[in-house]
Amino acid sequence: MNRPLRSTVSQIVSILIITLAASAGISAQEAVPLHVGEPLSGPLALADTVRYSLDTQPGYFVRGIVHQESVNVAVRIVGPDGSQIRSVDVRIRGEEPFQFETEQEGAYTLEVVPVDEEEGDFQVRLDRLEPVATDPEELADQLLSSHDRSDSPGAAVRVWRNGETLFSRTYGMANLAYGIPFEADTPTNIGSTSKQFTGFAVMLLAERGQLSLDDDVRTHVPELPDFGEPVTVRHLLTHTSGYREIYNLLSMAGRRFDHGDYVSRDEIIQVVQNQPALQNEPGAEWNYNNTAYGLAALIVERVSGQSFTDFMQENVFEPLGMDRSVARPHVQAIVEGRTVGYAPDPQGGYREMRDLGGSIGAGAVYASIEDLETWVENYREPRVATRATIDEMMTSFVTTAGDTTGYGLGLMIDEQRGLERVHHGGADVAHRSMLVYYPEIGAGITAQGNHTSFNSNVAFRLAEAFFGEFMEPEEEEDPAEGVPFDPDSYDPAEFDAHTGRYALDATPSFVITLTRDDDRLLARATGQSQMELTPTSDSTFAVIGVDASLTLHLDEGGRAESLTLHQGGMSQRASRLDDGEDVWTPTEKELRGFVGRYLSEEVETFYNIALEGDSLVLNHRRRDDATMTPGERDAFSAANMQISFERDRHGRVIAFYLDNGRTRDVRFERVR
Repeated sequence: MNRPLRSTVSQIVSILIITLAASAGISAQEAVPLHVGEPLSGPLALADTVRYSLDTQPGYFVRGIVHQESVNVAVRIVGPDGSQIRSVDVRIRGEEPFQFETEQEGAYTLEVVPVDEEEGDFQVRLDRLEPVATDPEELADQLLSSHDRSDSPGAAVRVWRNGETLFSRTYGMANLAYGIPFEADTPTNIGSTSKQFTGFAVMLLAERGQLSLDDDVRTHVPELPDFGEPVTVRHLLTHTSGYREIYNLLSMAGRRFDHGDYVSRDEIIQVVQNQPALQNEPGAEWNYNNTAYGLAALIVERVSGQSFTDFMQENVFEPLGMDRSVARPHVQAIVEGRTVGYAPDPQGGYREMRDLGGSIGAGAVYASIEDLETWVENYREPRVATRATIDEMMTSFVTTAGDTTGYGLGLMIDEQRGLERVHHGGADVAHRSMLVYYPEIGAGITAQGNHTSFNSNVAFRLAEAFFGEFMEPEEEEDPAEGVPFDPDSYDPAEFDAHTGRYALDATPSFVITLTRDDDRLLARATGQSQMELTPTSDSTFAVIGVDASLTLHLDEGGRAESLTLHQGGMSQRASRLDDGEDVWTPTEKELRGFVGRYLSEEVETFYNIALEGDSLVLNHRRRDDATMTPGERDAFSAANMQISFERDRHGRVIAFYLDNGRTRDVRFERVR
């Protein structure tokens, strides 16, 4: 499923964990120039770094590959200023592709570094070095060129306005086993982009008077527990129910969705039945939730008397003429002509990936890009459902505390350069999706891919190319000075006022620490590698090599009292910790106090904690061992999870609570 979280730490942690290792820097060794179309081969010795260079101007598009013939390598791209801007290490053998756009003038360096103490041979090839296209159609071809191959999973883009298709193009393959190309009428898994269809189905029943959004969910699903506060259908559709998130919870139990582990729809109800309490008061907190949308689809079935698949076919797809769309009822169901999802195989090439099980309602819709245009046109000129229904779906929910969530009924609502934007992304195990509608100009765009590395946010980039004339100018200048901000004008000493530790408000055990090393501005998140920052104003900083930034919130004295981490379309606030509060560095004796075996009755699984050297290690039989990094006292992070220990009145550790963002406070009791 897609992960557009409001304040959940799991997505932010999972993105941060892909942070780039600090560049080794450019040594006196001379870098070999790269030229388009001229492959270069070379051996790679242990502890060696081979460097290649290319001189270019800002605004250039660069793409190439490093072929790992007999050695596993990591590929790093270093900018003219010495900062690392990209890092790639996906496969053990075969191709490691790289792609980026230049923002500085000068020499960019490509570093090839051995992994796993190997040595052997590799080849590097520069395929493209050209100005970033200004024509929208050429830009689409350029940005998606890496997918435009007969031996690669594919992608598809479609753009329209006021009923007229402006651009439609597909790239690569829908099915590699049978050599079937991706076409405009190819049904593809749109992941959580499906949620708007589920919201629409519920709204159709509400229009007909068969249910109300304010119905207690237990009216339709009475086997759900009574938590003392009514959870309504509206709470399901607005991600404010307080229920556990099924995939995050089952991952705690060791389910490996990347290995095709099955999930039954029945488990959605079981997850809620096993939940000891709601995670939040209904309506009080936005927490992206696939459990809720699975329940919404079940309600559609119980109210209508039809399967969700049949209801969608008869009430939505057929009336709109979406004949290449289907709500796939389970992962074994045949979808004629569909795309297959792929992930890179570590040994080279690709491997087929199974769809998420039990996802109908939360995902599981297969649709072609042609049908998705038809679908969004129903927003512009409703033929199925009323204008009032469409408008309600596109109205942001307001929590009980008065906070606007930016999410309606299956749709996200925001702006892009001043233009109203309604959208939803999706990510199944290997499919990626984005569907965007700009109601003020009657325009839309969709981008689909059947590869784990496909960046569906390319839809936003292309929307600016096609519809930029309707958007506000890009903010390229500092409002106070009227000139672009020059990072070199920032005095690193000013950063000293902001150094310190900032705990995420949603999960205080996850801490971002800001420090300065001479002229280098640094940030380190709990359990993560150190990241370098570059100033974009006196209070905003970009994270080098990661699509993320920090905004510092200054007090009257110019000192940061909190910060906001922006990443993946989400924002997470972190409050400054007291400077007098000591950083917890547990002793060996303290660490030994956590060693043991722990059981969660809720998820029916065990974790072991062992002391290896001077670190605790979290072990589960179906997960990789993970080193536990200390945070606040009695709190650790490991494997994208936050771990908080509980003690009895004698100070003995008796349990811990796991939190991976969407699912939190799952208790594991010490059994020995």
